[in-house]
Amino acid sequence: MGEETETKPLSPRDYRVSDEEREHVVGVLQKAIGHGMLDLDEFTQRTDIALAARTRGELNAVLVDIPGLVNREVHAAPAPAYVPSDQRLELSAKYSTLVRNGRWIVPPELVVRNKYGSTKLDFSDAQVASATVQVVLDIKWGSLEVIIPEQASIDLNAITDLKYGSIQDKSRSEGRNGTPHLVFSGRVHGGSLSIRHPRRGLFG
Repeated sequence: MGEETETKPLSPRDYRVSDEEREHVVGVLQKAIGHGMLDLDEFTQRTDIALAARTRGELNAVLVDIPGLVNREVHAAPAPAYVPSDQRLELSAKYSTLVRNGRWIVPPELVVRNKYGSTKLDFSDAQVASATVQVVLDIKWGSLEVIIPEQASIDLNAITDLKYGSIQDKSRSEGRNGTPHLVFSGRVHGGSLSIRHPRRGLFG
């Protein structure tokens, strides 16, 4: 009557997830809003679940009823390789200051996650890989300052979740044709987004 003890293989659904994986799913949810698959309340609720998810099963649960947008990688191998690194850049500032300036490389998609921190993105001399750059925001009680060239343009219409925060476009470039064209989406909770041109002159 010996009792055998077996170690049950770990299901891919039980693998722990990283911040990178959580942020990717938030980006997928943002695309679902753009396709009219989610309303603002659903997006907010699912984003909170995604950011709190510990396992891949929990993370994928927010996507299972969205046709064509289910994250197949959640059921695959543990490697969190969702988007090629040259196509997507994720920046995270938590209780800290993050700055990108000079000739930094900007891929077609940026994810900016800022929690009780300060982020400054200067596109003045950046090497931008595409004419349009998607900038997905997840700001909680932090600040984001964006400096764009005179010839650039922006679109703020996809920022659908603004709570206790502020958005200020000092560049007045929204709605015009320009390159690069920065399309902002995501949420700003208790924080600020400021967009301006480079300062010129004696006091620049």
